[in-house]
This record gives sequence, C-alpha cells and structure tokens, in this order.
Amino acid sequence: MKKIALYILLMAFISACTEKVNITLKQNYTRLVVDGSIGNSSSRYQITLTKTADYFYNQPIPRVNNAQVSISDGNAFFQLNETKPGISGIYETDSSFHGVTGKIYTLHITLPEAIGGSSEYIASCKMMDVPKLDSIHVLFHPDYGKDGMWEIKVYAQEPGDEVNYYMFHVYRNDTLLTDSISKVVVTDDKYFNGNYINGLGAVYINNSHYWETLHEGDLITLQMSGITKEYYDFITQVQEAGFNIPFFVGPPANVVGNISSGGIGFFAAYSSSFSSIRIKQ
Repeated sequence: MKKIALYILLMAFISACTEKVNITLKQNYTRLVVDGSIGNSSSRYQITLTKTADYFYNQPIPRVNNAQVSISDGNAFFQLNETKPGISGIYETDSSFHGVTGKIYTLHITLPEAIGGSSEYIASCKMMDVPKLDSIHVLFHPDYGKDGMWEIKVYAQEPGDEVNYYMFHVYRNDTLLTDSISKVVVTDDKYFNGNYINGLGAVYINNSHYWETLHEGDLITLQMSGITKEYYDFITQVQEAGFNIPFFVGPPANVVGNISSGGIGFFAAYSSSFSSIRIKQ
C-alpha cells in the first residue's frame, strides 16, 4: 500500500510539473538603431540605420531607408547618401570627407516616418587626438592557451596632458580581424599616462581560432584611435552585456549611447594612427 501511495503521489507531481503554462511576453516599442563612425583620414564613412525587433521576430531586421542624413562640424554640413537608395539603410560620406582633431561633429537624421514617436535624431561626438605609433611588434607565446597566443606590442609616446582613452583594431593583409565590438580592445592611460609606451601588450589573438591565426608573410596593421570617455563606456557596457556590433536588434536598453530621442547606438568620431609589420619565421 505504501508503494502504491508513493506511486500515486509521484504521478501527481509529474503531472503538475508538465502542466502547460501560457506566458505572454511583453513586446517592446520599436526604436531606431544607429551604428557608425567617422575618422581623420579621407574615406567613405558609413552610418547604418535599422529598427529594433521583437525577440521572436523571424524576418530580416528592417533597415531604415530614404532618410536624410548629414554631419556638421559647426560650420559646414556634409550630406550622406544611401548606398542603395530605398534598400540598404546604409548612408555614406563622400570619399574626400575627413574629420579634424578637436572638432565636435554632430550627426543629423530625419526619417521619412517617425520611429518611437520621433522622426528627428541627433548625436554629437568630439574627435580626440591620438599618439603617433612609432612601431609595433608581434610576438607568439606557444604556452598561452591550447594552441598559443599572439601578442601585438605598441611603441608610442603618450601625451599625458589628461586622462585619455584608446581603441585598437587589427588588420591582417587588409582584412579587419576585430570586426565586432566583442573583439575591439579599449583602454585608458591610467598606467602609462605621460610616459613612453615601451612594448605594451595591446591586443592578444587566440591561435586556436583558425580565422584569426597569423602566418609567416602576413602583413599585420594595428590601428590605434583616440576616443571619448563616452564611447569607451559604451563599448565596455556592450561587451559586458555580450552583444556585437553591427547590433541590428540593438544593445540592451541600459547601455548608454549618444543618440537623442530614445534612439539606440553610438555615433563616434575619432582620429587614428597606424603601424604595420610583416610576420617572419
């Protein structure tokens, strides 16, 4: 009888555990997502506009087309054109455009239809200075991790005039390896402010990742950029939240960007210095 009673109780418990529960998920209102930056060298810089989508949205994230996008520096306006009008949602500058260190650049966006109750968005960012890279050195550590680790060392004079923030990108044979925000490296100058940066390990590359592994003859280029504290904080917050850029669905709401009117994302302006080295055996 005890075994029968125990069996009945067990079946009742299992039945209770497998009972269907209907959960209603709250849908968030749509918001504009802005992703883009400008630099101090002449190039076609791009701004991507998309919309946020619900978690279970199973269609391509909608891009925002036919918007009016421009950048101003306080004196002049620079119009951006959609790369594929009415289709791409990507807006780019003329190839001759370049920013100037010390200037504040403001992004102006006018949408054909309001998103989140607004059709006008702006974002501003100051273009910070950056030390000139004297050189870089690439060193392989065979005992780091499963298959070893590549280290890129930096040599440059840090100005030391104030607290500065830096971002590092890596190119291998003109291909960007740090192609998402999870791979970008950012730092402040707390430990080398005003000193010569004598072989600081700036970027580490996991040799286990075949798409990142370096080989003899590869040309490695390091891009060091001076960024604002606001952009440094934004990148750090998105990395901690585990999101990547392009983040077409938008980063978490608690990540602070610089887009007005409830928009998500960041418009960045930064100057850069480059140095290259070829991998030798």
